[in-house]
Amino acid sequence: MQGFWDKFSVYVMDYGLRLVYALLILIIGKWVARLVTNLVEKGMVKAKVDASLASFTKSLSYVGLMTFVALAALNKLGIETTSFIAIIGAAGLAVGLALQGSLANFAAGVMLIIFKPFKVGDFIEAAGKLGTVVEIQMFNTILDHPDNRRMIVPNSKVTGDIVTNFSDLQKRRIDLVFGISYGDDMKKAKEALEKVCAEDARIMKDPKPTVAVFELAESSVNLVCRPYVKPSDYWAVYFDTVEKGKLALEKAGCNIPFPQRDVHLYQAK
Repeated sequence: MQGFWDKFSVYVMDYGLRLVYALLILIIGKWVARLVTNLVEKGMVKAKVDASLASFTKSLSYVGLMTFVALAALNKLGIETTSFIAIIGAAGLAVGLALQGSLANFAAGVMLIIFKPFKVGDFIEAAGKLGTVVEIQMFNTILDHPDNRRMIVPNSKVTGDIVTNFSDLQKRRIDLVFGISYGDDMKKAKEALEKVCAEDARIMKDPKPTVAVFELAESSVNLVCRPYVKPSDYWAVYFDTVEKGKLALEKAGCNIPFPQRDVHLYQAK
């Protein structure tokens, strides 16, 4: 009988110590996991990473760390963890295959936030869509089209295509073409368009607006007018310059030609 109690006490002492160690691993591991994930979140916020991405990364990191802590605690109790690791790996593979499109969008979102090819408020063309960036989410980028349409573009589409940022350089060039007739004075026409550009305070002086002969077309001499403006002034200046340019050319005595055709009628015999 005495031998039984001796063995039982040794067994209790052994597994009691294992249980204490496992609890210590859980408590300390949980504290370390929270400390590490908080540091990760603070570092991302300090680096001006999107708040939603920082929060998501914190949660994902915490779950991953606590998984390792739990496995370490179970191993300390003497429980075989190889099967658990295999199950977790198989589950991760299955989830990864099922969500590969979403994971690709998430990875693309991380790349957009890190490398910042554009920011909220920029006017861009991405994945064949034009619009102002409203929000860069974990899986999608939200754009507002100039005609008041909201577009939700998957991040993988954005990073997988050419991105044109019209706002990054803080200036845009307006390309306009004005046609005058071959009998008009080109010098006066150019001076009229240059005056229109000079009188508009929204048009930049540097770079200087370009007014030049662009093409000797079939029925007109085409002049280009290319002023630079702030991205926010682009459309307002575009429309105003078209109107003012036409009026200025008419005032300078220039005619804006239109295609003409001579029609010959023959009577059938």
